[in-house]
Amino acid sequence: MSIYRAHILLPIDEGTIQAGVFEIQRELKTLLQQESLEQEIKILETGTIGVIGKGVQIVVYPDDVTYLNVTPDSLKEIFAEHIVKGRIARRVEHYTAGAKIATEGRKAIGLTRTQQRIVLNKCWKIDPESIDDALASGGYQGIERILSQGITPDQVIKEITDSGLRGRGGAGFPTGLKWSFTRKAEGNDKYMICNADEGEPGTFKDRLIMEGDPHKLVEGMMIAGYAIGAGKGFIYIRGEYQLSIDRIQKAIDQAREYSLLGERILDTDFSFDLEIRKGAGAYVCGEETSLIDSLEGKRGYPRIKPPFPANKGLWQKPTCVNNVETLANVPDIIFAGAEWFRKFGTEKSTGTKVFTILGHVEFPGLIEVEMGTPLREIIFSYGGGIKGGKRFKAALVGGAAGVFLSERLLDVPMDFESLKENAAVLGSGAILVMNEDADMVEMLSSVIQFFVHESCGQCAPCRVGTRQLHGLISRIREGKGQEEDIDQMVAISQAMLQTSLCPLGQSLIMPVKSAVENFRQDFLDRIKQSVN
Repeated sequence: MSIYRAHILLPIDEGTIQAGVFEIQRELKTLLQQESLEQEIKILETGTIGVIGKGVQIVVYPDDVTYLNVTPDSLKEIFAEHIVKGRIARRVEHYTAGAKIATEGRKAIGLTRTQQRIVLNKCWKIDPESIDDALASGGYQGIERILSQGITPDQVIKEITDSGLRGRGGAGFPTGLKWSFTRKAEGNDKYMICNADEGEPGTFKDRLIMEGDPHKLVEGMMIAGYAIGAGKGFIYIRGEYQLSIDRIQKAIDQAREYSLLGERILDTDFSFDLEIRKGAGAYVCGEETSLIDSLEGKRGYPRIKPPFPANKGLWQKPTCVNNVETLANVPDIIFAGAEWFRKFGTEKSTGTKVFTILGHVEFPGLIEVEMGTPLREIIFSYGGGIKGGKRFKAALVGGAAGVFLSERLLDVPMDFESLKENAAVLGSGAILVMNEDADMVEMLSSVIQFFVHESCGQCAPCRVGTRQLHGLISRIREGKGQEEDIDQMVAISQAMLQTSLCPLGQSLIMPVKSAVENFRQDFLDRIKQSVN
């Protein structure tokens, strides 16, 4: 076994692939060969480090120095200075853990601040395509504890319930309670489904979890399947997530080879297997009954509830549907215990939350922080503040189906209860930040256009309501609006909330009402321009 003096971690995700990471990988291998350093320096492919929009990145470990926007030319300088001479290549954009960016005298990159990671704790530290790396770093210890110690399904559900884990897909429903419904449902054939469709604009947390630590999701599915009494699980992944699909499939295949999936797992009576199903990119399939219809091979239409999936879901059998991030919390909770998990977050919103920070911030990307972390800290400490030194104006929190928050709510804790008290939602964890130049009429127009496109058309309130909203916002944008059009949009959204079949139509009230209430002047200014 070779002992290396340094590792060069090469984060590979959809973003770095587009930026040319494989070209950098080839160049790096060539440089190592030229200097005869293949036995001293190891290149390790990893998942994301959470930084996006910064091209190809490499991390030199154990020095813990990360280089950004790496090109073939800058790679040569990094190699000559850091790898050969052992000193930081200071002319190349970089940061060290807790230190400062070396170029342009910038402050410390926000995303490198200390984070309390549970879901993402191994994403950039292991080879995501190696089950041996997963096992060496503590993977599958949760399911091993259950099976070796004879922990019953009801005890597993109690542990998850006691932990306070709530759904991370947006609804925030208690996970243990959801599992108990399916566990108690009548029937021998039960199914566990992972919702990895992730159609919310600005949200890519699930993709990066799957790309960075696919075995954690596999183990979470196994534990959930054991708890509810399912023998089969499905991971429903949007078809555009090809790298996620490839890595999850590889993890499933490796787990089968190690007898961690299939019949009589670890020589016990527990049998469970997994299968991937691809989604076709329909936003409505993020709703669990639409997803189930799609998984059955039908058009993804929301079902009327009741009956709920816990009793009649996939092929009319008891079914439980959980989000990727929710399931990725499960292995650590089972291994470390509910009390350990409750140390993080707030009393009613326990644990951590993965957020995607986008828009007018210095450092867009992915972070994981404790529930209850203030929005201001997320934007200004982790996101690096507003790009170009401009002022903050708004943040769309929770994705397209979220809420536009003004500066007045910058200090709101990001947890389920605090946001609910302020008529907001945590949603998918997407945070789109807008500076002082943002036009809220244009922003709301984009949201409404998205809903018009994604409405499945099954129910009239959503089918007709989205079109009416689009007509009103378009009239305002084109300089033909009237002040009553503003309140009419809220009224239509309210009617959709009360009468639409699924959350797609029901949720438009949040962006519409919050935009109008918090930024009404933007709409009035546009109308005044039309009058003049």
